Amino acid sequence: MIMLIEKNVTGTTLQLTLQEKADWIRYVELAVDYDFYHSWQYHAMATNGTPILFVYEEAGNFIALPLLERQIADTIYRDLHCVYGYSGPISNLKFEQQPDTLKDNFLNAFLAFLHQGKYVSVFSKLHPFFKQNELLGRTKGLYENGKTIAINLQQAVEEQRKQYRGTTWEGIKKCRRLGYTLRESRKQEDIATFTQLYHSNMGRISAADFYLFDEAYFTQMIHSTEFDCKLVLVCLGDEIACGSIITCTNGIIQGHLIATNVNHLKYSPAKFLVDEVSELGRKLDMKYYHLGGGLGFKENSLFEWKRGFSDLVLDYYSWRYIANEPVYNQLVEKSGIDIQDTTDFFPLYRMTPQ
Repeated sequence: MIMLIEKNVTGTTLQLTLQEKADWIRYVELAVDYDFYHSWQYHAMATNGTPILFVYEEAGNFIALPLLERQIADTIYRDLHCVYGYSGPISNLKFEQQPDTLKDNFLNAFLAFLHQGKYVSVFSKLHPFFKQNELLGRTKGLYENGKTIAINLQQAVEEQRKQYRGTTWEGIKKCRRLGYTLRESRKQEDIATFTQLYHSNMGRISAADFYLFDEAYFTQMIHSTEFDCKLVLVCLGDEIACGSIITCTNGIIQGHLIATNVNHLKYSPAKFLVDEVSELGRKLDMKYYHLGGGLGFKENSLFEWKRGFSDLVLDYYSWRYIANEPVYNQLVEKSGIDIQDTTDFFPLYRMTPQ
């Protein structure tokens, strides 16, 4: 049953859970801009919090914000964070076209919801293609995280390739000469092989356990009925050299996850994969192929690798809102973290002391 939080002369506030599947899906599909990260099914796969969809409706318009709720151990308090990926608020109106009254009334309703629910903080990664900062910039906590890279698929492929770094294009052509090919697959044996490749890659960079998605996760993604997800594989003969989980939603391809067979690293088949997926995207009438940013959204070697494909650089923001500053400070102090710590981590009280 939908929880009606408040109804007054200005609007109605709702809190949906996974039990309200049809309503969750309806709000997402009514949004003028959304990605698979906002979907009910993707939230249903989350294991690190209880999914909710906060909705504010007014005069036939709405703003909704999907989040995951977590209890803060040994306290009466909770906090909110987002799923892995780019989510943030959605609406039936472009954020830059919303009336100021709708924005302000949504924010007032959401802040009241935070107070009533004893939520200490909110963390949400925003979507680089949607101007969500037009809304959240009216509050404290909008944070410039860095940059992400995307390929514009609306230009001719010849123009796209002119933007490639020389070494990027040479690597792609070499893979073609060697006989690498791209194929899609939904076979369980291929999903299993990709899972092994992915875990091997994560082990190589000592990734946190959170990023070690298992075969069941990839299977659910690829067989999703709520969004279009594909496993694309680069092969040399019968051997899988590289693979990626991609999604296609509202004209945007997301390069969700990628992994390369260590035996093929020297040929960088991932470059070939990106070029081939960009061609696939055109056949599917996609407008952009979003490659994402660097590790931790810093302009590091991964960022530079992606930068080798495109001149289209997007600003990336997160929303890091402290709803109860006295309690937030107490929790940080209790955790043993210095409140002045400049580590790029939020909320600080959940960071493991070094």
